[in-house]
Amino acid sequence: MENPSESIFINRELSWLDFDSRVLALAKEKSVPLAERIKFAAIFGSNMDEFFMVRVGSLYDQTLLKNNKLDIVTHMTPSEQIAAITPRVAEL
Repeated sequence: MENPSESIFINRELSWLDFDSRVLALAKEKSVPLAERIKFAAIFGSNMDEFFMVRVGSLYDQTLLKNNKLDIVTHMTPSEQIAAITPRVAEL
């Protein structure tokens, strides 16, 4: 039987990128007033800065320390998480 947590939850970092993708979509939406679009673009930029400095930085540190501790929800190692993050960021 499949582990319920695997079918219900997604990785925290991938969820963060999904959220930022939606914020960026609002920044690109022509029907949104220009001032609001600029705010959404600023939020996106700030979120991505934090994402790389804190979250990706932490994962990278864990890979350097050879810490192969699995994420308790998705059962991914830090290296696997970075590998999953890379193509998502490239899409943005």
